[in-house]
Amino acid sequence: MPKILLVEDDPILARGLEVILKLEGYQIMLVNNLREASEIDERKILITILDINLPDGSGFDFLKKIRATGSKLPIIILTAKTDEDSIVYGLQQGANDYIRKPFGNRELIARIKVVLKDFSLPEKNLDYGDLQLFPDQREARYQGVKMDISRREFDILRHFMERAGVIVTRDSLLKNINREGEIFDRTIDSHVSHLRSSLRKSGINDIKISSVYGIGYRLEKT
Repeated sequence: MPKILLVEDDPILARGLEVILKLEGYQIMLVNNLREASEIDERKILITILDINLPDGSGFDFLKKIRATGSKLPIIILTAKTDEDSIVYGLQQGANDYIRKPFGNRELIARIKVVLKDFSLPEKNLDYGDLQLFPDQREARYQGVKMDISRREFDILRHFMERAGVIVTRDSLLKNINREGEIFDRTIDSHVSHLRSSLRKSGINDIKISSVYGIGYRLEKT
C-alpha cells in the first residue's frame, strides 16, 4: 500500500488528514516534528506532506536538507502563510507543490495525485555526442554499445551530463550523488578518476572530464 509521510503538529488536523487519506487507499506515517521526520527511511515513502511551522524548527529547513542530498522525494508543503514570498521560497527550495491552510479535502487529494503523476513520468534520456544515458534503465551507451560502469560512476556521469559544458564543483557532486554518505571530499578525485578510466575503456576519446583547478570538473568534447 502506498505510504504518505505526514509531518503535522496540529493533532486535530493531522488525525483528520489521516482519516481522509486512508479512505483514498494510502497508508499514513504520521509524525509531529522534524526530528522524527528525519529518522524515516525515505525509500519507504511515496510522498511527503510537510507543515512549515513545527515545534522543533521550520519545514523549510527540512526541505532544504532533503534536497541537498539529491533526493527527489515528492514533497507538498502545508502553510498558513498567505504572502507570496513564502510560497515562492518553498518552491525554490524544492517543494513540488504547496497548499494554503485552510484547504478542502478534495483539493488535497487532487494535488497529491497530480504531483505523483508528474513524478511517475519516465526520466528524460541524456545525450552528449555519441554518449547516451538512460536513467530509467540505469544504462550508459557509447555509439550504441553498453558501457561497463559501476553504480557510483553512473551517478557521477549523470550529474556531469546534466551539466555538460559547465563547471561542476566538488560540493555539487557531494550534495547531489552522495545519498548514502559513501563519498567524502577527499575521495571525489578518486571516483572521478575511476569514471575517466571507464570512459577510456569504452573507447571514448572525443569526450573528456577536465579538471578545473581549485573548483571541480567539466564534461566537454575534445
